[in-house]
Amino acid sequence: MNGTLNKVMLIGHLGDDVKMHYFEGGNCIGRFPLATNEVYVNKQTNERVTSTEWHNIVVRNKAAEVCEKYLNKGDKIYVEGRIKSRQWQGEDGITRYTTEIQVTEFTFLTTKNDVEPNAAQPQQQQSQSQQTQQNSPNQPAQEQSANYNVNTPEPDDDLPF
Repeated sequence: MNGTLNKVMLIGHLGDDVKMHYFEGGNCIGRFPLATNEVYVNKQTNERVTSTEWHNIVVRNKAAEVCEKYLNKGDKIYVEGRIKSRQWQGEDGITRYTTEIQVTEFTFLTTKNDVEPNAAQPQQQQSQSQQTQQNSPNQPAQEQSANYNVNTPEPDDDLPF
């Protein structure tokens, strides 16, 4: 194989809200930490061990604005992108290094129903509305996650049809 591949796919929980940085010219980036967990059983002690890995996530422009608007600390998200390492000079003169995930696609996995159950609606009405949704296959089901592909151009409004 002659080519190379730099592709990352992660499912995890936000460790903090999206932090936005705006630049001259209207561009922006959003950054947030993402936690992924690995669970295994220690064979010597028979204890269940959870190991958390933290990833620095970077989204750009419109994708960053969408993430800032809809994501909060603790939300679950699927991200796809590439690994990018960079270095910079700190204010103290020390060279610093970081590795980030530059996002190309993402999907929100936490729905608003998971975060904010509608407490104003009685339980009986909720179950009736769920039965109505299940019994009417001709109605489209509500989409439970939002997909966003950074590489897809926005639709052109000047189309003649």
